Amino acid sequence: MAKSTGYLGLGWLVSLILAIFPITNIIFGVITRVQRNNLIGLILNIVLCPVFYVIDLVSMIVTRKIFVLA
Repeated sequence: MAKSTGYLGLGWLVSLILAIFPITNIIFGVITRVQRNNLIGLILNIVLCPVFYVIDLVSMIVTRKIFVLA
């Protein structure tokens, strides 16, 4: 089975559904950046959460993975 690149190893469709809701997008975005040991991305995700909401949602739709500062 292919390695999932969505939230917490979940499938793309489940991760996309979670990314649509702002609260779950922010929470799982923070968790993803903590798992990848990206302190700068973590801090920016907390401070600029509306910007990262849009970035994570678009990147999940277009590339099926979270990659911006993750």
